[in-house]
Amino acid sequence: QHYFIQSNLSYTPTMADAADEQGNNVAADYVKLVSNDEHEFILKRSHAMTSGTIKAMLSYPANFNSNEMSKVQFREIPSHVLSKVCMYFAYKNRYTNSTSEIPEFPIEPEIALELLMAANFLDC
Repeated sequence: QHYFIQSNLSYTPTMADAADEQGNNVAADYVKLVSNDEHEFILKRSHAMTSGTIKAMLSYPANFNSNEMSKVQFREIPSHVLSKVCMYFAYKNRYTNSTSEIPEFPIEPEIALELLMAANFLDC
């Protein structure tokens, strides 16, 4: 399955053919994160850079092609956790330097430990 992470903190299934209004390829502006159960999450590169680990991975020259979407596989992170991580990236991007009241980021108790372990690994 493919998920496209939107800035409004939700995600919707879609294909990964990213193009702007003029039809230009903007794939390099996005990154694909793949969970251990093969779910793919496509989000803005700038949002993914919230993670120090992902930032380091994407900064390595062999992992970057300006015409292609980068892909990062996580063999230890299941989709239910990676989806929450992606939502956090959008949340952090939205509310960093915000002057409005910042709402609490919801975390379900049943995934809290897995999410903490993922956040520790991802340095975010």
